[in-house]
Amino acid sequence: MAQSNSKINNEVYDRTRLFHTDSVLCGISAIAQRTNAPNLLRKEAITQYSVNPSVVTGDGDKKNIIRVSKCFGSKIWSHSEKAIAANTSAVREWDSNGTVFGYNPHMKGHDAGEFGHNDFYPVVIAACQNNAQYNGMDALKAMVLIDEIRGRLCEVFSLKTYKIDHVVHGAIASACVYGAMNGASALQIEHAIGMVVAHYIPWRAIRAGKQLSDSKGASAALSTEVAIMSVHRAMAGFIGPKDIFRNPEALFRQFEPTSNHSNSPFDIVLSKTGDDFAVMGMHFKLGLYEH
Repeated sequence: MAQSNSKINNEVYDRTRLFHTDSVLCGISAIAQRTNAPNLLRKEAITQYSVNPSVVTGDGDKKNIIRVSKCFGSKIWSHSEKAIAANTSAVREWDSNGTVFGYNPHMKGHDAGEFGHNDFYPVVIAACQNNAQYNGMDALKAMVLIDEIRGRLCEVFSLKTYKIDHVVHGAIASACVYGAMNGASALQIEHAIGMVVAHYIPWRAIRAGKQLSDSKGASAALSTEVAIMSVHRAMAGFIGPKDIFRNPEALFRQFEPTSNHSNSPFDIVLSKTGDDFAVMGMHFKLGLYEH
């Protein structure tokens, strides 16, 4: 993490705290009200993927370390990707918390209009639970970053135009931030993102029709689960496809071909200072729109 937090305005941190608090309350509510997918995934994480972190696991190779996290309301440690899936499902279940609309009035062409939600904060909490050096401000900064990557991707590439679910952008952001917080190299993060985009693309078929399904509500959770799993595999030595944004066979250039074989169809511009961060353009929903 960066050594100083002073370059980012306090308003950005305040806004992120607000959205994180909202997401946690949404998640705890969904668990308490016995909604199906969050409780099913939570039970799965706790009963099938629990682990005692005090016991040495694997073969002693640091590459094969088991990373653990906790589900909402549980004292039991579970495999990180499973706890993250359960918590991400919970915070999205009511479809009530923050939304970004992929429009940047300050940059020409950055108006693709993709939706995105702040479902991915459990990724940051899990990363912090695996590294005692991180404090609350580090976690907050990581949440800003995960929203920034996801939000800026929403500005430059509209997944829904091609009937692909918008959670892909969040999965990419999750792989990037979780990898960085766990000490992955830039190349390992690239491998992980490459795996996400090449192997695990969700179609908007999960949102078709008038009836809600668990697949719709848990879309972010399932994509984040495989993103974190991809990071673990990349850190263990798995080599994924490189340069996935320029790869001519990947979804980005398949749907938006470029004349130059080495070009990506878009540039992504990330803020590092001030208050012009994607999270500042997030909106609260005023009601449970789909329930």
